[in-house]
Amino acid sequence: MSADLDKAIAAKGRHISLVIAGTMLAWLALNLIIGPAIGLPGRYALLFDFAALAGMIYAGVNIIQLWRMRQASKK
Repeated sequence: MSADLDKAIAAKGRHISLVIAGTMLAWLALNLIIGPAIGLPGRYALLFDFAALAGMIYAGVNIIQLWRMRQASKK
């Protein structure tokens, strides 16, 4: 059972890291490269910011779940 929990914890950690990295890369690309290159108005930058914020909130919730999984595995 402990090996399965360790694998689940590791998989969740990888998922969180990919979400954070992907969110930041997409946000940077959209705000600094793609948006200005195709001439999007500034209001779309706010939309991209809110999408990145949603991704970070999702990652934060998953980090809390991961922390709780690790606390449960110690007991």
